[in-house]
Amino acid sequence: MVAAGRGHLSTHPDIVVVGAGPAGLVTALQAHDHGAVVRVVERRPLPFRPSRAMIVHPRTLESVRPLGVADQLLDRGDRAPEAELHLGRRTVRAALADVALRDTAYPHLTLLRQADVEAVLIDALLSRGVEVERGVEAVDVADGDAAARVTLQENGGAATETVECRFVAGCDGQDSTVRRAAHIGWEGGEYREEVVLADLELDGDLSPGVLHVVAGRDGLVFLFALGEGAPWRLLATREGEGGGAPFGQPGRELSSPELQRLLDTAGLGVTVRRQAWSAQVRLQHRLATSFRKGRVFVVGDAAHTHSPAAAQGMNTGILDAVNLGWKLALAPGSADEAALLGSYESERRPVARQVLALTHVVFFAEASTNPATAFLRGTVAPLLAPVVPLLVRPTLLAPVVRLLSQGWVRYRTSPLSHDGGARGRGPHAGDRMPDEEVTCDGVRTRLHAVTAAPGIHVLLARDASRPDGLPSNSRVHVHRITSRPGREILAVRPDGHVGFRSAGDGGASGDLDALAGWLCLVGAAG
Repeated sequence: MVAAGRGHLSTHPDIVVVGAGPAGLVTALQAHDHGAVVRVVERRPLPFRPSRAMIVHPRTLESVRPLGVADQLLDRGDRAPEAELHLGRRTVRAALADVALRDTAYPHLTLLRQADVEAVLIDALLSRGVEVERGVEAVDVADGDAAARVTLQENGGAATETVECRFVAGCDGQDSTVRRAAHIGWEGGEYREEVVLADLELDGDLSPGVLHVVAGRDGLVFLFALGEGAPWRLLATREGEGGGAPFGQPGRELSSPELQRLLDTAGLGVTVRRQAWSAQVRLQHRLATSFRKGRVFVVGDAAHTHSPAAAQGMNTGILDAVNLGWKLALAPGSADEAALLGSYESERRPVARQVLALTHVVFFAEASTNPATAFLRGTVAPLLAPVVPLLVRPTLLAPVVRLLSQGWVRYRTSPLSHDGGARGRGPHAGDRMPDEEVTCDGVRTRLHAVTAAPGIHVLLARDASRPDGLPSNSRVHVHRITSRPGREILAVRPDGHVGFRSAGDGGASGDLDALAGWLCLVGAAG
């Protein structure tokens, strides 16, 4: 635990967040910035661990922009990455700095270590007076009618502390104590294949500062110029050995000859000079049977886990967190707390199921030892190398990045989505609010810059009425978009999705009543 913070910790927080990975830290930030008192506990005594995630998607950066951390993340990452695809004897170079996404401020992939993501988020929490309590483990969680209770144990000692709170957010990974204590099921299976991770110094003719990808018969090999103990991070797939460490956790260290064989099979022509560390990691694909049990919620890897294919794990966990954090904070003021809290599972669990399906397909193509798949990777893919440059142009990469970034996610059937009879082109209630150039109160700007602050953002079209009764407080921000014709009213949720939409043809009083009712539903009217 951070020693200086013990005497200042709230004994009656609104929310206890268990786990200080990206999902837990973002849950805490989102909840704090919407008015909740938060405690964050983490059983690991030290902040550093080798990063397992290395890519941040555009939608993830959008989602954390209102929390004031997007620029800091970009400062630590590579926002103009280049990749070399090694296909047999051919090498194809691809620039990922601009993938022709025009409705976002982040039209690129960002190479960024998970450790750097966590460092930025921890600094943001510290700036708000919230310290991560390290070496503190949640050993039991109990749900109650009036409150939840978390039993905490410090540094494995006999002394325990029982904390009462409104809600518990279990962000404690695949082997989640919170999930087990809440008796939430964990369905799925394990992969035959495993991942090898290592930080290496390499000798050989390898383009520096570039992401190298090799598709071979035995699986894929990635070399990121983002090593933490050495210049290069190796991520490779291979047939699993079985047994070993718990799923998702670093297992047996590999010898240098083993690592060399992986690189030799990939045909990269490099030699291992030194390995800083290495580990084999067992993989599984599972989904929690529920994302909530009363006042207890599971988030990120505690709710769903899958292979590292398509770089979905950390990004999906962060998107879970921005969805849940504000709801936990605003729930006490909601006119229908059950609907508000229930929307987390109804919105995010279907997304997790689809992400699991996506990663399952991609991982099968990347890593399966099935003879047919190995033949396609090792023999057919190199034959297609001459046409690959045509496929990595920005206009063709855009839909791929949008898919991986989860720009397709929408919550139109959510109890929080009110369309008010609005017709015509979107965005509809439940959709992500796209970015675009607008004029707001006479100033030319981008729409996501307008909404880049915590809270609900009400967007009034040029001719929409603004009755005096429309609230404007720390939770509700009202903007006049003079470049948008008509009487439409939109309310954008803290996670960037449209929650309320009215065409403006029901009369000023009707629109106001409908909007006021929606603000009451989400707990933002007070």
